[in-house]
Amino acid sequence: MALGFPQPMSTAGLDRRTRRRQETIEEILGVAIELMETDGVAALSLSAVARRLGMQPPSLYQYFPSKMAIYDALFQRGHELLRDECRAAYAAADADDPLGAGLITATAFCRWCLGHQVYSQLLFWRTVPGFEPSPEAFAPAIDSMQDLRDILRTQVDAGHLHPDAASDEGAALYSSLIAGLLSQQIANEPDASFEDGRFIRLLPVVLEMFYQRYTPNQGES
Repeated sequence: MALGFPQPMSTAGLDRRTRRRQETIEEILGVAIELMETDGVAALSLSAVARRLGMQPPSLYQYFPSKMAIYDALFQRGHELLRDECRAAYAAADADDPLGAGLITATAFCRWCLGHQVYSQLLFWRTVPGFEPSPEAFAPAIDSMQDLRDILRTQVDAGHLHPDAASDEGAALYSSLIAGLLSQQIANEPDASFEDGRFIRLLPVVLEMFYQRYTPNQGES
């Protein structure tokens, strides 16, 4: 998996002018990620992006009217990439083993976030003062949360979890546990692998804690 750069959108079928515009947008987003990797997510500068691309800042405004617009595009792109990565992992898992499929999907989520740490900071931590994603940019994040609810519901239906696991509280707890692991890992050992990371390798243990919290027979005498 390539680190850092957003995957380019297909320009097949577009007219030459539209295709060139889309290619320039991809270049801008790629350079923005590069600069954020070296200077920090919140330190992105439109003038620095323009210099790297060899264009004048006013020319950049033809594609993105503000720095926040670049953040918005990257927020949407990052969530789309992460959503699709997790969906692919879940689709390839054994449908007859919902717990295993859930672990595979959570692992794919964590691997992607560790491999794309600039995106992770933008998607899950408020690293840019004043930035709020637009409804369009936030839409794939909503898709991912619904996917999580569907996975938890499948585990409930299979008898592995109490129905409350698929509630608002259950989904919030699940996502908070995984976000906590990622936060600790990225903050303390950003260069460690998924297998060697002191925090992220605890993922199965954290999920077991979640399963114990929502054991299917809780409340029974």
